Amino acid sequence: MRTLRDVPRTVWLLACGTFANSAMSVAFAYLFLYLTGPRGLGAGEAGLLSGIGGVGLVAGNFTGGWFGDRYGHRRVLLASAATAGLVLAAVPLLPTPLLFAALPVAEYAAGVQRAANSTLVAAVVPEGARRQAFAVVRAAGNGGFTVGPVLGALVATRLSYDWLYVAEGLGALGLACWTARVVPARVTGGARRKEDRNGGGLWPELRARPAVLVLLAAILVTDVVYRQQYSTFPVHLADHGLDIGVYGALLAVNGGILLCLELPAALALRRRSPLHIVGSGLLLVGAGYGVLLLGAGLATAVAMMTLLTLGELLYKTTATAYVADEAPDHVQGRFQSLYAGASISGMVLAAPLGGLVYETAPGVLWPVCAGLAVLAGVAVLVAGRRSSARSAAARHVRRAPTGSPPRAASR
Repeated sequence: MRTLRDVPRTVWLLACGTFANSAMSVAFAYLFLYLTGPRGLGAGEAGLLSGIGGVGLVAGNFTGGWFGDRYGHRRVLLASAATAGLVLAAVPLLPTPLLFAALPVAEYAAGVQRAANSTLVAAVVPEGARRQAFAVVRAAGNGGFTVGPVLGALVATRLSYDWLYVAEGLGALGLACWTARVVPARVTGGARRKEDRNGGGLWPELRARPAVLVLLAAILVTDVVYRQQYSTFPVHLADHGLDIGVYGALLAVNGGILLCLELPAALALRRRSPLHIVGSGLLLVGAGYGVLLLGAGLATAVAMMTLLTLGELLYKTTATAYVADEAPDHVQGRFQSLYAGASISGMVLAAPLGGLVYETAPGVLWPVCAGLAVLAGVAVLVAGRRSSARSAAARHVRRAPTGSPPRAASR
């Protein structure tokens, strides 16, 4: 794949660090078991603490870019990774009441780290090569998450849950050290509040790019829909006689398709209109949930997961790169932070909203999910068409001759 040569060496090295960190960052998958088991919390307290941690993660994603634009994205990534690492490694030593402060802090730092990492990729990769660069980093992260939970289960059962937090803390500290080594210090970002001289602030820049605003709203809505696969969907399977083994196999389908196809798809479609690709991906997510309307069974569940995964591999990498390409340099971090926050908001919103609908009217949930994703996809497609029309008009104006005076109107 020759186009991978356009991906800078720094991105490949960052991807290596992402893989290792993702493989070690699995404590979240066992958090509820840890809190209700060794820590002795009730289900209500454990759920509350898990929810607070999720809010911290989303908040970190939404705000991390602000720190990076002001202080430098490399510096912010190092600081946030080191903070998360130290707090997580200390979890086994902390009394249970302190976890209500420590875990949200660690999750917030992890969210800041995620936003800073995306912005660093955008900073070191020129426009035109960002789709494949983000695809490389996502492939590394997906690979790490594929092996991580299996290793985490072995550690938890053979040693203890405490070692999961020690390992994740060491992984975050290792990522900080690795990033300091492979990312040049000059890649700092950091407008340091000079945007008044170098360009507009965040909101004027966003208003000048209405397609980005449409995309962010569509991603937020779709992420709430997409993450139903981790909350209400397994309950739906169990209610129709399909056990946890089937659900685990379906998640394996998701991971396998992403590992095999996401990077090749990004390369093959790199010259296509990004908003058309994103919109098509969101439509596939809607189609995935729409399949569940045909009945509850193994065939529809497999079809649903396949369509959902194909939609994911189309929209996630492309949307990240599009936001990076649209962002002016002095607000690159904040653009990436808005996208990062929107793309993970379902971690907080999906379970309570989906659970409420499923509990009160289970037959309504899947039509609502399908409809919302389809509406989001159509909105992005329309925004893409309008953006293309504006670009074509602008090119026409630039090519128009300017030497002749306008012709007087006829009477």
